[in-house]
Amino acid sequence: MTRYEPVEGPKRRRTGRWAAVAATAATAVLAATAATPPAAADTERDRAQRICQVRTGVSHTDHTGKTFTTDLYCENAAADVYASPENYGTVIAKLVTTLSWFVCWETGEMHAGGNRIWYYTQGDRILNWPLRKGWGYVPAFYLWTEQDPFPGLPPCLPSMKEKSGTTERS
Repeated sequence: MTRYEPVEGPKRRRTGRWAAVAATAATAVLAATAATPPAAADTERDRAQRICQVRTGVSHTDHTGKTFTTDLYCENAAADVYASPENYGTVIAKLVTTLSWFVCWETGEMHAGGNRIWYYTQGDRILNWPLRKGWGYVPAFYLWTEQDPFPGLPPCLPSMKEKSGTTERS
């Protein structure tokens, strides 16, 4: 009966070459990062890559039959779409996409963004009032705009409030 014994090959000597390569790479990354703080670099890169522009020659028709030929095509956070520009209004839809279009703006209730600008759009997912087809308002702070209202985007005139027969005065 023979006993199996593995044949030993040449012994490998661990020299730490890989450790030295890893240490050199880590030092290079730290040196490059130290030149620009990560938060500042991310902010500059994010601003450069943000999409927020007014487009003309488009066509969006809302639930009332009004057609809009200009929109703001802009990056945004997922948000609730309200029936009116009010914080406690009925949520009629959700904006699920993070690159959406907005056809006009309206002055409404003060929101968490510190202003009264609300953008009119059609939500991606209808939750209430299906006859409105998801059309409603999103507070400006959900859009990545530098200025509100966004230059070049028209106001919602006549306002939806005037259409319903109740004119609000400032």
